[in-house]
Amino acid sequence: MALFESSTLVWITVLGALLCYQFILRSPTIRRNGVPLRKPPNTLPVVGNGILFLQPRQRLFSWFVKCERQFGPETFQIGVPTLPPGVVINDPKNLDYVFKNEGIFSKGDFFKRLSWDLFGNGIINVDGELWKAQRKAGLAFLNASNLRILTDIALPNYLSHAVGHLQAQVREGTVVDLQNVFHEITSQLMGKMAYDMEMHADDDFTVAFDYASGATTERFQNPLWFITESFTGFRFRRALQTIRTFGHKIVDSAVLAKKHRDAWSSPESNACRLDEVSGTLIQSLLEVFGDNREIVSDAALNYLSAGRDTVAQALTWCMYLLMQHRFVAGKIRSEVQALLENIEGSLIEPDDTDDRKMNSAVFTPASLPYTLATFYETLRLYPPIPFEIKQCEKATTLPDGTFLPEKSIVFWCTWAMNRSKIGWGDDADSFRPERWLAADGKVIMKSAAEFPVFNGGPRLCLGKRMAELMAVQVIATMVLLFDFMPHYEGERVSKSSLTLPMEGGLPCLVKPRALNPR
Repeated sequence: MALFESSTLVWITVLGALLCYQFILRSPTIRRNGVPLRKPPNTLPVVGNGILFLQPRQRLFSWFVKCERQFGPETFQIGVPTLPPGVVINDPKNLDYVFKNEGIFSKGDFFKRLSWDLFGNGIINVDGELWKAQRKAGLAFLNASNLRILTDIALPNYLSHAVGHLQAQVREGTVVDLQNVFHEITSQLMGKMAYDMEMHADDDFTVAFDYASGATTERFQNPLWFITESFTGFRFRRALQTIRTFGHKIVDSAVLAKKHRDAWSSPESNACRLDEVSGTLIQSLLEVFGDNREIVSDAALNYLSAGRDTVAQALTWCMYLLMQHRFVAGKIRSEVQALLENIEGSLIEPDDTDDRKMNSAVFTPASLPYTLATFYETLRLYPPIPFEIKQCEKATTLPDGTFLPEKSIVFWCTWAMNRSKIGWGDDADSFRPERWLAADGKVIMKSAAEFPVFNGGPRLCLGKRMAELMAVQVIATMVLLFDFMPHYEGERVSKSSLTLPMEGGLPCLVKPRALNPR
């Protein structure tokens, strides 16, 4: 009992000191044109909005949407213990200013301190020259030639495996987790092309990273994370060790491959063409950073998360929405069938083995605008990165007149901004891909500040084009070949993570569709 009372007293003392430090010494009132910013609903004395941030993320999403509906584009101030003074922006003009002023708005000490254990010196977590060097390596990997091999050879190959797996599940009558299916496709694809390694959705690394991402997210919501992790962080630390070990394995494998790579492989065969570009990203990182094993490992793991997880998650939410809106799936199917009627060859043909080869490379964003619009509409309602944070490196004033002191925090909630009735109309909560199509049937492009799913400015997502190419090919193939019936009850929500994985996956029953031989 004495030990319990002593521990409780310590907690109360620490919390009291933190609150005193935060709200008496560190929380100046932020003003717009000399007038204090308004504060959101449920702001409490002393703890500010801190208790709200302890809620499950779905409730937090709803709170941000409620604030956006109340404040519109108006910037408002929030306060959370252990955080520097912060504001939430919803106005695209303010967000555009943040995007275009990378020298003022950085990842900042606050973000780096909380995410360092997971991301280290990777591109997600750094600024300045280190960020530029990693971005240069990413640009080299995502060149036009590599993207062509990805869409024409690699993705059809792994998509064929996924189709074969689904057909086997149909014969056995088993339930399929579509989230796992899509993660398997992106894991194999990124593993081969970026790192020249075999990777799968159920690897120890994947499980560890998934857990670590959730634990890192909780740091941003829990002001006392550095205390609670001392008692509850064993699994987190073990997951981080698994991640680090895998990162070192990627680097060591690439170094060995570089020494033994055959220079004479012929580009005539598709397999050889894929082998020629396999490991392009990790080799680019080795060229930039040499034998700095830790930085190369951090950079490789960051790119793996960005290129693999976000696309698979977006595809999962897309199929979730299509199961609820079967008329949209019907429109996609009609668009795909119309395309196939006007091209030579078959979508599926036998190869030299018992497998069937997919010719899905014909499915492109240009040839299937409604399918691309469906993907964009999915990203609008279920953005892979639902929250973003930047920190001011020096004092500045936003276009709306809000003065931000040095080290203040800027939040924007993509989840809420993408549901703004001001920007998206009264039906902003509805799934309607047609909103992305002009009268001539072409896809309407939004600015990064209006649709911040792919970030913006110098940090515009390098994989935007790759994500579009992959999504259209996968969505078109799946909708054409299969019907999916939900094997769950109620609404699907995301679990705690820095991205947007679906809690419990997407369990479905699969029914094959008759395919016209053409």
